[in-house]
Amino acid sequence: MGQGGEPRRARPYDAELGVAVARAQEGDEVAFAAAYRIVQPGLLGYLRGIVGDDAEDVASDAWLEIARDLGRFRGDGAGFRGWTATIARHRALDHLRRLRVRPRGTALEQDALDLPGRHSTQDEALETLSTEYALELVAGLPRDQAEAVLLRVVVGLDGPAAARVLGKRPGAVRTSAHRGLKRLARQLGVAGVTDEESRTLGDSG
Repeated sequence: MGQGGEPRRARPYDAELGVAVARAQEGDEVAFAAAYRIVQPGLLGYLRGIVGDDAEDVASDAWLEIARDLGRFRGDGAGFRGWTATIARHRALDHLRRLRVRPRGTALEQDALDLPGRHSTQDEALETLSTEYALELVAGLPRDQAEAVLLRVVVGLDGPAAARVLGKRPGAVRTSAHRGLKRLARQLGVAGVTDEESRTLGDSG
């Protein structure tokens, strides 16, 4: 169980990731590369939702810090995903401060993206979250909703872990993810989304 009584969310490769991280901490470079391959896709998707086309540069900075501080990490595979997401978020916010811009989606909610969709089920909506188009839609959400959706669906963190990354209460993150997913469902043309269905979508990984 995660903190706050919520079931801990595990992804299929978390066991493998935990082993790779432990070996990497012992100096195994091959294991570090394996951990990178498992974590990088979700981390990059999260960063694209915050800094757009600069995501790869920010991710590179984040991985330099991850490699430098790896010996300080304590936890399992799921914990490592949360730890790396926290580092990546700090690097992204530093990047945005340097550019003197606000994170995407803070000021504008892109109602114009309410496109006619061809999708009729929550499963189809979830599948599109791995596409560049879906990341563009997520980037159009208010920042709190965008980050909550990205951390929970793309990075795969549970509510408490996402809350730690964002420095917020788990309930606030669940609410933001729920609202963001309902908005995405409307934009993707998914009909009949209920509170329960949105919560299920937000808890899938």
